[in-house]
Amino acid sequence: MVKHQPKVSVIFPIRNEGKNVKMTLDSLFSVQTNLDLEAILVDDGSTDGCCDFLSTYQNKLRVKYISTQGLGPAKARNVGASRSKHPYLAFCDAHMTFEDFWLDRLVFFLTSGYSDAVCPAIGSIDDPKVIGYGQSLTPSLKIKWNQKRKALFETAILPGACIVTSRKAFEDIGGFEDGFSSWGFEDVELSIKFWLFGYRCHCEPNVTVLHLFRAAHPYKVNYEGIYYNLIRMAYLHFDEARIRKAKSLVIHGSHSKIEKKVLADGVLEKRARYSRRRQRQVDDLFRKFSIYF
Repeated sequence: MVKHQPKVSVIFPIRNEGKNVKMTLDSLFSVQTNLDLEAILVDDGSTDGCCDFLSTYQNKLRVKYISTQGLGPAKARNVGASRSKHPYLAFCDAHMTFEDFWLDRLVFFLTSGYSDAVCPAIGSIDDPKVIGYGQSLTPSLKIKWNQKRKALFETAILPGACIVTSRKAFEDIGGFEDGFSSWGFEDVELSIKFWLFGYRCHCEPNVTVLHLFRAAHPYKVNYEGIYYNLIRMAYLHFDEARIRKAKSLVIHGSHSKIEKKVLADGVLEKRARYSRRRQRQVDDLFRKFSIYF
């Protein structure tokens, strides 16, 4: 009996990506794969016409275009997932290129039960020799890349550039945090939630995708939005001491003003729900990955 290949929805949040969207789709559809793929483009208020090429695109029947207005990257990814049709989900940035069978090899770890969420090694388009292998956190909750290892290994943080998981696991943890309306910490919060709810996150160092690392975002990113997401994440998942420490990281503006807004947005109710769902504590996670926060 012929075994059916997995089906995967590849979801791209987009905002003012210029020529990068076409570059990314061209790569996605040109590399070899045995998977049944659909691409979901969530155009979150672009003003640069970056998706105009779709009307004449040769693979347009394999692309679903969704237009939203200013949801932010977390909610945009959730919208893409909700409008997708396949049992496996890949969340990717819209400024990437891929290698043959990259997704086949990542999905294998999900279908075989080795992992619940996995990322590839991520190299730079500008200098492919510069490669990171999953991520962890510094004592000030900044991202740091892991060093290369020989085979699949556990990683604290799945880089938002490329995360592959099952729809079942993604929906079970509630997806990306829908209380985030701007860029910042969405991949960190998702990874922490996976771990606390009992799922496993891994990096496969022998699969590499290339990513355009940009000096600046093609849309407005402000400190208040980043700090809001930080404090909200802390209230969702951290103990009281770590919440206080997270507030101390606010060095631009008033942490009390941001905290007041977070508390007005239903975070304590969600925190209580999450506390009942946890299979691990944040102490366990931070100790496991030597995160000194």
